[in-house]
Amino acid sequence: MRAVGFRTNGGLEVLEELDRPEPVPGPGQVSIRVAFAGVNFAEIQHRRGEFGPPDGLGGVDVPGLEVSGTIAALGTGASGLEAGEPVAAFLPGFGGYAEVATADVRFVRSLRTEAGEADMAQAAGIPCVFPTAFGVLKDAGRLRMGDDVLIHSAAGGVGSAAARLARELGAGRVYGTVGSAEKIPYAAQLGYDNVFPREAFAERLAEVTHGRGVDLVLDPIGGPVREQSLRVLAPFGRVVAYGDLGRHDQWSASVWDLWKSNQTIAGFNLGDVARRAPERVGEYLGKALRFLASGRVQAGVTQILPLAEATKAHELLETGAGQGKLVLSLT
Repeated sequence: MRAVGFRTNGGLEVLEELDRPEPVPGPGQVSIRVAFAGVNFAEIQHRRGEFGPPDGLGGVDVPGLEVSGTIAALGTGASGLEAGEPVAAFLPGFGGYAEVATADVRFVRSLRTEAGEADMAQAAGIPCVFPTAFGVLKDAGRLRMGDDVLIHSAAGGVGSAAARLARELGAGRVYGTVGSAEKIPYAAQLGYDNVFPREAFAERLAEVTHGRGVDLVLDPIGGPVREQSLRVLAPFGRVVAYGDLGRHDQWSASVWDLWKSNQTIAGFNLGDVARRAPERVGEYLGKALRFLASGRVQAGVTQILPLAEATKAHELLETGAGQGKLVLSLT
């Protein structure tokens, strides 16, 4: 089968097109004939070696955390799905940049929902970013009705999803920041009340909120952005860290200051949730697909590239030149 993977960690040059054996589903798994694969920043980290050297079959790793396609086969003990059924799946162990991928049935949901059938290309942008968006808002962020929210990386995959879901979950005003002014027009279409350049965002937010700040900040950037985010919290406000796009050195906050200022810093990692509470991932994936099928949310897929252009997709995401959700086509 066709796939894109890497034999050694490094830059864009290590990605290569490969001919790989077709995987067979094990107990509790299904195999999926992949139509589309979402592209995520964690796959860049995977390629760079931040999760360790390649340890897949033959010393080759295949990236890809989320796919959509049709069920090809079911392993023993896998139930609730049937061959040929259109599905979307989260792949915590990667493997999505391939014509066939295996997935734990707990992380697979049908595109045929009570609200209708979700579009397959759009559904490929759901399984990683929308459960993450649910988690940062509901679980780590403890969003309450009427809370005001600030979302950093507002035009990115998770940011776009979080902006849409925040409204569905009852948020009040929703603000965003972007890394360049060129991304403001796109982000503005996502329903934010205001979108600011990331530089000097604290001052701009103080102006529009008349000094109150916000109840919840979602931060995948880290470093100075995370530190400044504490400055814009309203009483009992929370900052949720869920990434390190800025690749900053480790940053620490004073527990004394958090205590005295009624502030909270929380963390969210979808991979850890998949290990310790897998049913939560499946629950959020199912909800997101129903929202997508009903038109209540959009997946935010802005560009579909062929599998052979996986390197270009990584470059767009790594340099910050892309916006919205990038998807690879295997059809």
